Amino acid sequence: MKAQLHALVLEAIHALQGQTLLPGDLVVPDFVIERTRSREHGDFATNVAMLLAKAARRKPRELAEQLVTALPASAEVAKIEIAGPGFINFFLAADASQALVRRILEQGERYGRNASGAGRTVGVEFVSANPTGPLHVGHGRNAALGDCVARLLGAAGWAVKREFYYNDAGVQIANLAVSVQARARGIAPEAPGWPENGYRGDYIADVASAYLAGASVSVEGQTVTGAKDPDNLDAIRAFAVAYLRHEQNLDLAAFGVGFDVYFLESSLYADGKVEEAVRGLTAHGYTYEEGGALWLKTTAFGDDKDRVMRKSDGTYTYFVPDVAYHLSKWQRGYGKAITVLGSDHHGSLARVKAGLQALDRGIPRGYPDYLLYQMVTVMRGGEEVKISKRAGSYVTLRDLIDEVGRDATRYFLVSRKSDSQLVFDIDLARSQSNDNPVYYIQYAHARVCSVLRQAGEKGLAQDQANGLLHLDRLDNEHEQALLTELSRYPEVVASAATNLEPHLLAVWLRDLANAFHTYYNACQFLVDDKDLRDARLALAVATRQVLRNGLDLLGLTAPEHM
Repeated sequence: MKAQLHALVLEAIHALQGQTLLPGDLVVPDFVIERTRSREHGDFATNVAMLLAKAARRKPRELAEQLVTALPASAEVAKIEIAGPGFINFFLAADASQALVRRILEQGERYGRNASGAGRTVGVEFVSANPTGPLHVGHGRNAALGDCVARLLGAAGWAVKREFYYNDAGVQIANLAVSVQARARGIAPEAPGWPENGYRGDYIADVASAYLAGASVSVEGQTVTGAKDPDNLDAIRAFAVAYLRHEQNLDLAAFGVGFDVYFLESSLYADGKVEEAVRGLTAHGYTYEEGGALWLKTTAFGDDKDRVMRKSDGTYTYFVPDVAYHLSKWQRGYGKAITVLGSDHHGSLARVKAGLQALDRGIPRGYPDYLLYQMVTVMRGGEEVKISKRAGSYVTLRDLIDEVGRDATRYFLVSRKSDSQLVFDIDLARSQSNDNPVYYIQYAHARVCSVLRQAGEKGLAQDQANGLLHLDRLDNEHEQALLTELSRYPEVVASAATNLEPHLLAVWLRDLANAFHTYYNACQFLVDDKDLRDARLALAVATRQVLRNGLDLLGLTAPEHM
Protein backbone atom coordinates (compact mmCIF):
# COMPACT_ATOMS: atom_id res chain seq x y z
CA MET A 1 0.00 0.00 0.00
CA LYS A 2 2.85 2.38 0.78
CA ALA A 3 4.28 1.78 -2.69
CA GLN A 4 0.90 2.39 -4.32
CA LEU A 5 0.35 5.65 -2.46
CA HIS A 6 3.91 6.75 -3.21
CA ALA A 7 3.24 6.19 -6.91
CA LEU A 8 -0.03 8.17 -6.74
CA VAL A 9 1.75 11.14 -5.14
CA LEU A 10 4.45 11.04 -7.81
CA GLU A 11 1.75 11.12 -10.49
CA ALA A 12 0.21 14.17 -8.81
CA ILE A 13 3.59 15.96 -8.74
CA HIS A 14 4.16 15.23 -12.43
CA ALA A 15 0.63 16.42 -13.21
CA LEU A 16 1.30 19.75 -11.48
CA GLN A 17 4.56 20.05 -13.41
CA GLY A 18 2.63 19.47 -16.63
CA GLN A 19 0.26 22.27 -15.63
CA THR A 20 3.31 24.50 -14.83
CA LEU A 21 2.08 24.73 -11.24
CA LEU A 22 5.42 23.23 -10.26
CA PRO A 23 8.79 23.86 -11.98
CA GLY A 24 9.52 21.26 -14.66
CA ASP A 25 13.10 20.86 -13.42
CA LEU A 26 12.04 20.40 -9.80
CA VAL A 27 14.05 17.70 -8.02
CA VAL A 28 11.53 15.55 -6.18
CA PRO A 29 12.78 14.90 -2.64
CA ASP A 30 12.96 11.43 -1.15
CA PHE A 31 9.58 11.61 0.57
CA VAL A 32 8.00 8.78 2.50
CA ILE A 33 4.53 7.42 3.10
CA GLU A 34 4.14 6.57 6.79
CA ARG A 35 1.48 4.84 8.83
CA THR A 36 -0.33 7.22 11.14
CA ARG A 37 -0.21 6.73 14.89
CA SER A 38 -3.95 7.18 15.22
CA ARG A 39 -6.71 5.96 12.89
CA GLU A 40 -8.52 9.30 13.31
CA HIS A 41 -5.73 10.80 11.20
CA GLY A 42 -6.17 8.20 8.50
CA ASP A 43 -4.22 5.07 7.69
CA PHE A 44 -1.21 6.69 5.98
CA ALA A 45 0.28 10.17 5.75
CA THR A 46 3.02 12.04 3.88
CA ASN A 47 4.84 15.33 4.42
CA VAL A 48 5.76 15.69 0.74
CA ALA A 49 4.11 19.14 0.47
CA MET A 50 6.34 20.53 3.21
CA LEU A 51 9.43 19.07 1.54
CA LEU A 52 8.50 20.60 -1.84
CA ALA A 53 7.23 23.96 -0.60
CA LYS A 54 10.51 25.88 -0.52
CA ALA A 55 11.63 24.82 -4.01
CA ALA A 56 8.10 25.43 -5.31
CA ARG A 57 7.93 28.83 -3.58
CA ARG A 58 4.53 27.91 -2.20
CA LYS A 59 2.98 27.60 1.22
CA PRO A 60 2.97 23.93 2.27
CA ARG A 61 -0.76 23.76 2.91
CA GLU A 62 -1.60 25.45 -0.38
CA LEU A 63 0.67 22.99 -2.21
CA ALA A 64 -0.89 20.08 -0.34
CA GLU A 65 -4.35 21.18 -1.57
CA GLN A 66 -3.11 21.27 -5.16
CA LEU A 67 -1.50 17.85 -4.81
CA VAL A 68 -4.72 16.36 -3.44
CA THR A 69 -6.66 17.83 -6.34
CA ALA A 70 -4.17 16.30 -8.80
CA LEU A 71 -4.09 12.86 -7.19
CA PRO A 72 -5.44 10.12 -9.50
CA ALA A 73 -8.53 8.32 -8.27
CA SER A 74 -7.95 5.04 -6.46
CA ALA A 75 -10.52 2.44 -5.48
CA GLU A 76 -8.47 1.68 -2.36
CA VAL A 77 -8.53 5.28 -1.05
CA ALA A 78 -11.84 6.37 0.49
CA LYS A 79 -10.90 9.84 1.65
CA ILE A 80 -7.97 12.29 1.73
CA GLU A 81 -7.55 15.08 4.26
CA ILE A 82 -4.99 17.83 4.84
CA ALA A 83 -3.86 18.30 8.41
CA GLY A 84 -1.70 20.82 10.26
CA PRO A 85 0.84 22.72 8.19
CA GLY A 86 0.43 20.46 5.16
CA PHE A 87 0.31 16.75 6.00
CA ILE A 88 -1.70 14.69 3.53
CA ASN A 89 -3.66 11.93 5.27
CA PHE A 90 -5.05 8.94 3.39
CA PHE A 91 -8.05 6.95 4.62
CA LEU A 92 -8.30 3.53 3.00
CA ALA A 93 -11.56 2.10 1.73
CA ALA A 94 -13.01 -0.96 3.43
CA ASP A 95 -12.40 -2.85 0.20
CA ALA A 96 -8.65 -2.45 0.73
CA SER A 97 -8.78 -4.53 3.92
CA GLN A 98 -10.97 -7.12 2.28
CA ALA A 99 -8.62 -7.35 -0.69
CA LEU A 100 -5.78 -7.96 1.77
CA VAL A 101 -7.35 -11.20 3.03
CA ARG A 102 -7.84 -12.40 -0.54
CA ARG A 103 -4.25 -11.54 -1.41
CA ILE A 104 -2.83 -13.42 1.59
CA LEU A 105 -4.88 -16.52 0.83
CA GLU A 106 -3.97 -16.42 -2.85
CA GLN A 107 -0.25 -15.82 -2.34
CA GLY A 108 0.18 -18.15 0.64
CA GLU A 109 3.91 -18.62 1.36
CA ARG A 110 4.74 -15.88 -1.15
CA TYR A 111 2.89 -13.19 0.80
CA GLY A 112 5.32 -10.61 2.12
CA ARG A 113 8.11 -11.45 -0.32
CA ASN A 114 9.41 -8.99 -2.89
CA ALA A 115 11.82 -8.88 -5.82
CA SER A 116 14.03 -5.93 -4.83
CA GLY A 117 17.18 -8.06 -5.01
CA ALA A 118 16.20 -10.12 -8.06
CA GLY A 119 19.10 -11.00 -10.34
CA ARG A 120 21.75 -10.19 -7.74
CA THR A 121 23.88 -12.42 -5.53
CA VAL A 122 24.73 -11.70 -1.91
CA GLY A 123 27.20 -13.58 0.22
CA VAL A 124 26.38 -13.71 3.93
CA GLU A 125 29.36 -14.80 6.01
CA PHE A 126 28.59 -15.64 9.61
CA VAL A 127 29.69 -17.69 12.62
CA SER A 128 33.23 -18.21 11.18
CA ALA A 129 34.40 -19.48 14.56
CA ASN A 130 37.93 -20.70 15.15
CA PRO A 131 37.77 -24.52 15.27
CA THR A 132 39.32 -24.53 18.74
CA GLY A 133 36.32 -25.44 20.89
CA PRO A 134 32.54 -25.67 21.20
CA LEU A 135 30.48 -22.75 19.94
CA HIS A 136 29.64 -20.31 22.71
CA VAL A 137 26.52 -18.19 23.15
CA GLY A 138 28.15 -15.28 21.27
CA HIS A 139 28.60 -17.58 18.27
CA GLY A 140 24.93 -18.46 18.74
CA ARG A 141 23.88 -14.83 18.38
CA ASN A 142 26.10 -14.58 15.30
CA ALA A 143 24.51 -17.73 13.83
CA ALA A 144 20.95 -16.61 14.52
CA LEU A 145 21.56 -13.13 13.08
CA GLY A 146 23.35 -14.41 10.01
CA ASP A 147 20.81 -17.10 9.22
CA CYS A 148 17.85 -14.74 9.68
CA VAL A 149 19.49 -12.06 7.52
CA ALA A 150 20.07 -14.68 4.82
CA ARG A 151 16.41 -15.76 5.03
CA LEU A 152 15.20 -12.15 4.86
CA LEU A 153 17.39 -11.35 1.85
CA GLY A 154 16.09 -14.48 0.17
CA ALA A 155 12.57 -13.17 0.79
CA ALA A 156 13.67 -9.94 -0.92
CA GLY A 157 14.63 -11.84 -4.07
CA TRP A 158 18.40 -12.08 -3.58
CA ALA A 159 20.32 -15.20 -4.55
CA VAL A 160 21.87 -15.88 -1.15
CA LYS A 161 25.12 -17.76 -0.48
CA ARG A 162 25.73 -18.64 3.16
CA GLU A 163 29.44 -18.83 3.91
CA PHE A 164 31.53 -20.04 6.85
CA TYR A 165 35.14 -18.83 6.97
CA TYR A 166 37.30 -21.25 8.94
CA ASN A 167 40.30 -19.68 10.62
CA ASP A 168 42.33 -22.86 10.42
CA ALA A 169 45.72 -21.17 10.45
CA GLY A 170 47.54 -19.13 13.04
CA VAL A 171 48.38 -19.02 16.72
CA GLN A 172 45.01 -20.33 17.99
CA ILE A 173 45.36 -23.53 15.99
CA ALA A 174 48.92 -24.00 17.25
CA ASN A 175 47.64 -23.61 20.83
CA LEU A 176 44.91 -26.15 20.13
CA ALA A 177 47.42 -28.70 18.81
CA VAL A 178 49.77 -28.46 21.79
CA SER A 179 46.78 -28.61 24.19
CA VAL A 180 45.54 -31.86 22.65
CA GLN A 181 49.10 -33.20 22.59
CA ALA A 182 49.51 -32.48 26.30
CA ARG A 183 46.27 -34.34 27.08
CA ALA A 184 47.39 -37.22 24.85
CA ARG A 185 50.57 -37.43 26.94
CA GLY A 186 48.53 -37.56 30.13
CA ILE A 187 49.22 -33.98 31.25
CA ALA A 188 46.29 -32.25 32.97
CA PRO A 189 45.67 -28.47 32.77
CA GLU A 190 46.96 -27.83 36.31
CA ALA A 191 49.99 -30.12 36.01
CA PRO A 192 53.58 -29.08 35.22
CA GLY A 193 54.23 -29.07 31.49
CA TRP A 194 50.79 -27.79 30.51
CA PRO A 195 51.13 -25.24 27.62
CA GLU A 196 51.04 -21.65 28.82
CA ASN A 197 48.21 -20.67 26.45
CA GLY A 198 46.59 -24.09 26.28
CA TYR A 199 42.83 -24.68 26.13
CA ARG A 200 41.59 -26.15 29.42
CA GLY A 201 38.05 -27.35 28.72
CA ASP A 202 37.09 -31.01 29.14
CA TYR A 203 36.48 -31.19 25.39
CA ILE A 204 40.28 -31.20 24.85
CA ALA A 205 40.44 -34.53 26.70
CA ASP A 206 37.66 -35.83 24.41
CA VAL A 207 39.67 -34.86 21.32
CA ALA A 208 42.84 -36.49 22.70
CA SER A 209 41.00 -39.71 23.55
CA ALA A 210 39.48 -39.95 20.08
CA TYR A 211 42.89 -39.29 18.48
CA LEU A 212 44.62 -41.99 20.54
CA ALA A 213 41.80 -44.43 19.73
CA GLY A 214 42.36 -43.92 15.99
CA ALA A 215 38.87 -42.53 15.44
CA SER A 216 37.88 -41.15 12.04
CA VAL A 217 36.13 -37.81 11.52
CA SER A 218 34.50 -36.66 8.28
CA VAL A 219 34.08 -32.97 7.50
CA GLU A 220 32.80 -31.58 4.19
CA GLY A 221 33.71 -34.72 2.28
CA GLN A 222 37.15 -35.28 3.82
CA THR A 223 37.98 -37.92 6.44
CA VAL A 224 40.77 -37.56 9.00
CA THR A 225 41.87 -40.51 11.14
CA GLY A 226 43.71 -40.23 14.43
CA ALA A 227 47.33 -41.39 14.08
CA LYS A 228 47.47 -42.54 17.76
CA ASP A 229 50.98 -41.04 18.04
CA PRO A 230 51.19 -38.37 20.79
CA ASP A 231 54.48 -37.07 19.34
CA ASN A 232 53.10 -36.35 15.85
CA LEU A 233 52.05 -32.73 16.29
CA ASP A 234 51.05 -32.25 12.63
CA ALA A 235 48.75 -35.26 12.78
CA ILE A 236 47.28 -34.03 16.07
CA ARG A 237 46.66 -30.58 14.59
CA ALA A 238 44.85 -31.98 11.52
CA PHE A 239 42.73 -34.35 13.62
CA ALA A 240 41.85 -31.74 16.27
CA VAL A 241 40.73 -29.20 13.67
CA ALA A 242 38.60 -31.81 11.86
CA TYR A 243 37.13 -33.10 15.14
CA LEU A 244 36.10 -29.68 16.38
CA ARG A 245 34.83 -28.57 12.98
CA HIS A 246 32.62 -31.66 13.02
CA GLU A 247 31.39 -30.82 16.54
CA GLN A 248 30.62 -27.25 15.53
CA ASN A 249 28.70 -28.49 12.49
CA LEU A 250 26.60 -30.74 14.74
CA ASP A 251 25.82 -27.77 17.00
CA LEU A 252 24.82 -25.64 14.02
CA ALA A 253 22.66 -28.42 12.58
CA ALA A 254 20.86 -28.63 15.94
CA PHE A 255 20.36 -24.86 15.63
CA GLY A 256 18.86 -25.14 12.16
CA VAL A 257 21.80 -23.43 10.47
CA GLY A 258 23.58 -24.63 7.32
CA PHE A 259 26.03 -23.23 4.79
CA ASP A 260 26.59 -23.29 1.05
CA VAL A 261 30.32 -22.55 1.20
CA TYR A 262 33.02 -23.50 3.70
CA PHE A 263 36.12 -21.40 3.05
CA LEU A 264 39.45 -22.24 4.69
CA GLU A 265 41.82 -19.43 5.64
CA SER A 266 44.72 -21.79 4.90
CA SER A 267 43.60 -21.98 1.25
CA LEU A 268 44.38 -18.28 0.81
CA TYR A 269 48.04 -19.05 1.48
CA ALA A 270 48.10 -22.39 -0.33
CA ASP A 271 46.51 -20.87 -3.45
CA GLY A 272 48.73 -17.78 -3.40
CA LYS A 273 45.76 -15.43 -2.84
CA VAL A 274 47.47 -13.50 -0.04
CA GLU A 275 50.59 -12.88 -2.12
CA GLU A 276 48.41 -11.93 -5.09
CA ALA A 277 46.65 -9.28 -2.98
CA VAL A 278 49.96 -7.93 -1.67
CA ARG A 279 51.37 -7.69 -5.19
CA GLY A 280 48.25 -5.83 -6.32
CA LEU A 281 48.50 -3.32 -3.50
CA THR A 282 52.18 -2.76 -4.20
CA ALA A 283 51.62 -2.38 -7.95
CA HIS A 284 49.10 0.41 -7.34
CA GLY A 285 51.53 2.33 -5.14
CA TYR A 286 49.75 1.95 -1.83
CA THR A 287 52.55 0.21 0.06
CA TYR A 288 55.95 1.24 1.39
CA GLU A 289 58.68 -0.28 3.53
CA GLU A 290 59.79 1.16 6.82
CA GLY A 291 61.58 -0.38 9.80
CA GLY A 292 61.86 -3.69 7.99
CA ALA A 293 58.06 -3.94 7.66
CA LEU A 294 55.70 -3.48 4.70
CA TRP A 295 53.01 -0.86 5.30
CA LEU A 296 49.66 -0.10 3.62
CA LYS A 297 48.69 3.55 3.08
CA THR A 298 45.27 3.21 4.66
CA THR A 299 45.31 6.96 5.43
CA ALA A 300 44.63 7.48 1.72
CA PHE A 301 41.20 5.97 2.40
CA GLY A 302 40.28 7.76 5.61
CA ASP A 303 42.11 5.69 8.25
CA ASP A 304 43.73 7.61 11.10
CA LYS A 305 47.15 6.05 10.42
CA ASP A 306 48.86 3.65 8.03
CA ARG A 307 48.89 -0.04 8.97
CA VAL A 308 51.56 -2.73 8.93
CA MET A 309 50.84 -5.46 6.39
CA ARG A 310 53.92 -7.65 6.72
CA LYS A 311 55.93 -7.59 9.92
CA SER A 312 59.70 -7.57 10.03
CA ASP A 313 59.69 -11.33 10.70
CA GLY A 314 57.95 -11.92 7.36
CA THR A 315 54.51 -12.84 8.74
CA TYR A 316 51.36 -10.99 7.73
CA THR A 317 49.11 -9.08 10.10
CA TYR A 318 45.62 -10.48 10.44
CA PHE A 319 43.83 -7.99 8.15
CA VAL A 320 45.89 -8.92 5.06
CA PRO A 321 44.31 -12.36 4.55
CA ASP A 322 40.96 -10.67 5.23
CA VAL A 323 41.58 -8.37 2.24
CA ALA A 324 42.47 -11.39 0.09
CA TYR A 325 39.38 -13.23 1.33
CA HIS A 326 36.97 -10.42 0.53
CA LEU A 327 38.60 -9.94 -2.86
CA SER A 328 37.76 -13.59 -3.51
CA LYS A 329 34.12 -12.86 -2.67
CA TRP A 330 34.02 -10.14 -5.30
CA GLN A 331 35.72 -12.43 -7.81
CA ARG A 332 33.16 -15.15 -7.05
CA GLY A 333 30.30 -12.86 -8.08
CA TYR A 334 29.08 -11.53 -4.74
CA GLY A 335 27.78 -8.13 -5.81
CA LYS A 336 26.94 -7.58 -2.17
CA ALA A 337 28.78 -9.13 0.76
CA ILE A 338 27.74 -9.09 4.41
CA THR A 339 29.91 -10.22 7.30
CA VAL A 340 28.45 -10.77 10.78
CA LEU A 341 31.03 -9.93 13.45
CA GLY A 342 31.25 -9.25 17.15
CA SER A 343 31.59 -5.54 17.91
CA ASP A 344 35.11 -6.14 19.27
CA HIS A 345 36.26 -6.59 15.65
CA HIS A 346 35.19 -3.11 14.52
CA GLY A 347 38.78 -1.81 14.49
CA SER A 348 39.78 -3.91 11.48
CA LEU A 349 36.86 -2.97 9.24
CA ALA A 350 38.32 0.25 7.85
CA ARG A 351 41.59 -1.52 7.01
CA VAL A 352 39.89 -4.25 5.02
CA LYS A 353 37.79 -1.74 3.10
CA ALA A 354 40.86 0.43 2.44
CA GLY A 355 42.76 -2.59 1.12
CA LEU A 356 39.94 -3.50 -1.25
CA GLN A 357 39.78 0.05 -2.61
CA ALA A 358 43.55 0.18 -3.03
CA LEU A 359 43.41 -2.92 -5.22
CA ASP A 360 41.46 -0.86 -7.79
CA ARG A 361 39.34 -3.82 -8.96
CA GLY A 362 36.09 -1.91 -9.35
CA ILE A 363 34.85 -2.97 -5.92
CA PRO A 364 32.22 -0.51 -4.62
CA ARG A 365 33.15 1.78 -1.76
CA GLY A 366 31.84 0.42 1.51
CA TYR A 367 32.22 -3.20 0.38
CA PRO A 368 31.66 -5.39 2.34
CA ASP A 369 28.79 -4.55 4.68
CA TYR A 370 29.31 -5.48 8.31
CA LEU A 371 26.64 -6.44 10.83
CA LEU A 372 28.17 -5.93 14.27
CA TYR A 373 26.64 -7.38 17.41
CA GLN A 374 27.17 -7.12 21.14
CA MET A 375 27.84 -10.07 23.39
CA VAL A 376 25.21 -11.95 25.39
CA THR A 377 24.75 -12.28 29.15
CA VAL A 378 22.99 -15.49 30.22
CA MET A 379 20.88 -15.36 33.38
CA ARG A 380 19.18 -18.05 35.45
CA GLY A 381 17.35 -17.43 38.71
CA GLY A 382 18.44 -13.81 38.62
CA GLU A 383 22.14 -14.68 38.49
CA GLU A 384 24.57 -14.69 35.60
CA VAL A 385 25.59 -18.09 34.21
CA LYS A 386 29.25 -17.94 33.19
CA ILE A 387 30.57 -21.44 32.56
CA SER A 388 29.75 -24.73 30.93
CA LYS A 389 30.59 -28.15 32.33
CA ARG A 390 32.12 -29.11 29.00
CA ALA A 391 33.78 -25.89 27.85
CA GLY A 392 34.82 -24.86 31.34
CA SER A 393 35.03 -21.12 30.79
CA TYR A 394 31.91 -20.09 28.90
CA VAL A 395 28.28 -20.97 28.14
CA THR A 396 27.99 -23.03 24.97
CA LEU A 397 25.33 -22.76 22.29
CA ARG A 398 24.44 -26.41 22.88
CA ASP A 399 23.85 -25.63 26.57
CA LEU A 400 21.18 -23.10 25.61
CA ILE A 401 19.53 -25.36 23.04
CA ASP A 402 19.39 -28.20 25.58
CA GLU A 403 17.97 -25.85 28.24
CA VAL A 404 15.25 -23.98 26.32
CA GLY A 405 14.98 -25.53 22.86
CA ARG A 406 16.00 -24.33 19.43
CA ASP A 407 13.07 -22.00 18.77
CA ALA A 408 13.39 -20.03 21.99
CA THR A 409 17.17 -19.80 21.61
CA ARG A 410 16.92 -18.45 18.07
CA TYR A 411 14.17 -15.97 18.88
CA PHE A 412 15.81 -14.53 21.98
CA LEU A 413 19.16 -14.10 20.18
CA VAL A 414 17.60 -11.94 17.43
CA SER A 415 14.93 -10.21 19.51
CA ARG A 416 16.97 -7.05 20.05
CA LYS A 417 18.91 -4.79 17.70
CA SER A 418 22.27 -6.42 17.05
CA ASP A 419 24.33 -3.54 18.47
CA SER A 420 22.41 -3.67 21.78
CA GLN A 421 23.52 -5.66 24.79
CA LEU A 422 21.39 -8.79 25.13
CA VAL A 423 20.38 -10.51 28.35
CA PHE A 424 19.23 -14.10 27.77
CA ASP A 425 16.87 -15.05 30.59
CA ILE A 426 16.72 -18.86 30.69
CA ASP A 427 13.75 -18.86 33.08
CA LEU A 428 11.72 -16.60 30.78
CA ALA A 429 12.67 -18.59 27.68
CA ARG A 430 11.45 -21.81 29.32
CA SER A 431 8.20 -20.41 30.65
CA GLN A 432 4.86 -21.21 29.03
CA SER A 433 3.31 -17.83 29.64
CA ASN A 434 2.33 -14.73 27.73
CA ASP A 435 5.49 -13.07 29.04
CA ASN A 436 7.54 -15.41 26.85
CA PRO A 437 7.33 -13.90 23.34
CA VAL A 438 8.14 -17.19 21.60
CA TYR A 439 5.37 -19.02 23.42
CA TYR A 440 2.97 -16.10 22.84
CA ILE A 441 3.59 -16.01 19.07
CA GLN A 442 3.51 -19.76 18.53
CA TYR A 443 0.40 -20.04 20.69
CA ALA A 444 -1.40 -17.63 18.35
CA HIS A 445 -0.67 -20.01 15.46
CA ALA A 446 -1.78 -23.03 17.49
CA ARG A 447 -4.98 -21.19 18.48
CA VAL A 448 -5.97 -20.67 14.85
CA CYS A 449 -5.38 -24.36 14.19
CA SER A 450 -7.51 -25.21 17.24
CA VAL A 451 -10.40 -23.04 16.01
CA LEU A 452 -10.33 -24.76 12.61
CA ARG A 453 -10.26 -28.21 14.24
CA GLN A 454 -13.24 -27.29 16.42
CA ALA A 455 -15.13 -26.09 13.37
CA GLY A 456 -14.54 -29.42 11.66
CA GLU A 457 -15.53 -31.40 14.75
CA LYS A 458 -18.81 -29.46 14.97
CA GLY A 459 -19.58 -29.94 11.29
CA LEU A 460 -18.95 -26.26 10.62
CA ALA A 461 -15.98 -26.62 8.26
CA GLN A 462 -14.97 -23.32 6.74
CA ASP A 463 -16.44 -22.39 3.38
CA GLN A 464 -13.60 -20.16 2.18
CA ALA A 465 -15.34 -19.04 -1.00
CA ASN A 466 -18.34 -17.90 1.02
CA GLY A 467 -16.07 -16.22 3.55
CA LEU A 468 -14.39 -14.21 0.81
CA LEU A 469 -17.78 -13.04 -0.42
CA HIS A 470 -18.64 -11.63 3.00
CA LEU A 471 -15.41 -9.99 4.14
CA ASP A 472 -17.38 -6.76 4.51
CA ARG A 473 -18.71 -8.27 7.74
CA LEU A 474 -15.25 -7.83 9.30
CA ASP A 475 -15.99 -4.38 10.63
CA ASN A 476 -15.41 -4.36 14.39
CA GLU A 477 -12.38 -2.68 15.97
CA HIS A 478 -10.57 -5.93 16.75
CA GLU A 479 -10.89 -7.18 13.19
CA GLN A 480 -9.70 -3.87 11.81
CA ALA A 481 -6.70 -3.86 14.16
CA LEU A 482 -5.77 -7.39 13.07
CA LEU A 483 -6.14 -6.48 9.40
CA THR A 484 -3.87 -3.47 9.92
CA GLU A 485 -1.16 -5.68 11.41
CA LEU A 486 -1.45 -8.19 8.57
CA SER A 487 -1.05 -5.39 6.03
CA ARG A 488 2.20 -4.30 7.71
CA TYR A 489 3.98 -7.62 7.16
CA PRO A 490 5.47 -6.90 3.69
CA GLU A 491 6.79 -3.55 4.95
CA VAL A 492 8.39 -5.18 7.98
CA VAL A 493 10.08 -7.87 5.86
CA ALA A 494 11.38 -5.30 3.37
CA SER A 495 12.71 -3.02 6.12
CA ALA A 496 14.31 -5.88 8.06
CA ALA A 497 16.06 -7.11 4.90
CA THR A 498 17.22 -3.67 3.74
CA ASN A 499 18.56 -2.64 7.15
CA LEU A 500 19.82 -6.10 8.19
CA GLU A 501 17.62 -5.94 11.28
CA PRO A 502 15.80 -9.23 11.93
CA HIS A 503 14.68 -7.94 15.33
CA LEU A 504 12.11 -5.82 13.48
CA LEU A 505 10.35 -9.00 12.38
CA ALA A 506 10.73 -10.62 15.79
CA VAL A 507 9.09 -7.63 17.52
CA TRP A 508 6.34 -7.32 14.90
CA LEU A 509 5.39 -11.00 15.19
CA ARG A 510 4.58 -10.35 18.83
CA ASP A 511 2.42 -7.39 17.77
CA LEU A 512 0.55 -9.62 15.32
CA ALA A 513 0.10 -12.32 17.95
CA ASN A 514 -1.24 -9.72 20.37
CA ALA A 515 -3.76 -8.47 17.78
CA PHE A 516 -4.99 -12.02 17.20
CA HIS A 517 -5.17 -12.98 20.88
CA THR A 518 -7.14 -9.78 21.60
CA TYR A 519 -9.53 -10.60 18.75
CA TYR A 520 -9.87 -14.21 19.91
CA ASN A 521 -10.74 -13.15 23.45
CA ALA A 522 -13.27 -10.54 22.30
CA CYS A 523 -15.14 -12.34 19.53
CA GLN A 524 -16.56 -15.77 18.82
CA PHE A 525 -15.58 -17.45 15.58
CA LEU A 526 -18.06 -20.35 15.42
CA VAL A 527 -21.22 -18.26 15.44
CA ASP A 528 -24.57 -19.38 13.98
CA ASP A 529 -24.44 -16.71 11.27
CA LYS A 530 -22.74 -18.69 8.48
CA ASP A 531 -21.62 -15.66 6.47
CA LEU A 532 -20.00 -13.98 9.48
CA ARG A 533 -18.50 -17.29 10.63
CA ASP A 534 -16.90 -17.99 7.26
CA ALA A 535 -15.56 -14.42 7.01
CA ARG A 536 -13.98 -14.68 10.46
CA LEU A 537 -12.50 -18.07 9.66
CA ALA A 538 -11.05 -16.65 6.43
CA LEU A 539 -9.38 -13.91 8.49
CA ALA A 540 -8.11 -16.53 10.95
CA VAL A 541 -6.63 -18.63 8.12
CA ALA A 542 -4.94 -15.52 6.68
CA THR A 543 -3.49 -14.78 10.13
CA ARG A 544 -2.20 -18.35 10.42
CA GLN A 545 -0.49 -18.01 7.03
CA VAL A 546 1.27 -14.77 7.94
CA LEU A 547 2.34 -16.10 11.32
CA ARG A 548 3.77 -19.16 9.59
CA ASN A 549 5.56 -17.03 6.99
CA GLY A 550 7.10 -14.78 9.63
CA LEU A 551 8.15 -17.63 11.91
CA ASP A 552 9.83 -19.33 8.95
CA LEU A 553 11.91 -16.23 8.21
CA LEU A 554 13.24 -16.44 11.76
CA GLY A 555 13.86 -20.18 11.40
CA LEU A 556 11.14 -21.05 13.95
CA THR A 557 8.48 -23.74 13.83
CA ALA A 558 4.74 -23.08 13.66
CA PRO A 559 3.17 -25.67 16.00
CA GLU A 560 -0.45 -26.73 15.54
CA HIS A 561 -0.82 -27.99 19.12
CA MET A 562 0.45 -26.43 22.35
